[in-house]
Amino acid sequence: MLKEDNTPKTDIQLSALLVIHNEEARIRDCLERVKFCDEIVVVLDRCTDGSKGIVLEYTDRIVEGGWPIEGDRRNTGNDMCRGQWVLEIDADEHISPELAEEIRSTIQRDDADYYLIPVDNYIGGNLVRYGWGAQFGKASASCLCRKGVKRWGNDRVHPKLHWKDGARRGVKLENRLLHYVDNNISDMIRRFDSYTTARAKDLIDSGEIGTMPHNARRILSRFWRCFISRKGYREGGYGFLIATFAALYPMVSHIKARYEVEQLSSQ
Repeated sequence: MLKEDNTPKTDIQLSALLVIHNEEARIRDCLERVKFCDEIVVVLDRCTDGSKGIVLEYTDRIVEGGWPIEGDRRNTGNDMCRGQWVLEIDADEHISPELAEEIRSTIQRDDADYYLIPVDNYIGGNLVRYGWGAQFGKASASCLCRKGVKRWGNDRVHPKLHWKDGARRGVKLENRLLHYVDNNISDMIRRFDSYTTARAKDLIDSGEIGTMPHNARRILSRFWRCFISRKGYREGGYGFLIATFAALYPMVSHIKARYEVEQLSSQ
């Protein structure tokens, strides 16, 4: 494991940060698209495939370990970055040449401490632009930040962001990050199952599992937000599924947590 280095280096302006788990099938395509950065830092979280060998072709700035909490591994990676700016992306995301050029020009300015980048989400080869949100997708991401202004919360899935006091948000960038979020509908279902399982564990740890009536009341409002307010209806069946998963996410997480607690209590 690399020695932690919290101090930005004046000769390294931009660090790319990737946090991955067994991504040998798609990590190369992502790494090829961040070579415009001054350094690449990769956190290998419990990798058992050939990811490390591929990553070593691009960088020796590697951190290996096991972090059950997503926020912990992301914070570890941010601490290892030496650049004045950090571009944090995932293995299923691609930076286009146009976005790379815009990122480079943006960090030359001194008008903000972090920027939102709009995201185009793909399911297979289908661009699905509308309806995302509510723990099941992202329409934009604050993944371009000055070193040290952002910390992730202690959650297993979708940890909250905590900003340094006085951190300034800039104007959203124009070019889009390409996010190949799922290959097909079966992947969407598997991701929903994985997310709700992780969220259930967070609820148990917090001691605030909630109640079924409270979560039931949220189903309609969350569906309406994704399908109507965020125009998920324009995506047809994909939009309906996204809204459905987003609507059921709190309830299914709650039920998983409740039965897990009951099972542990009966042992």
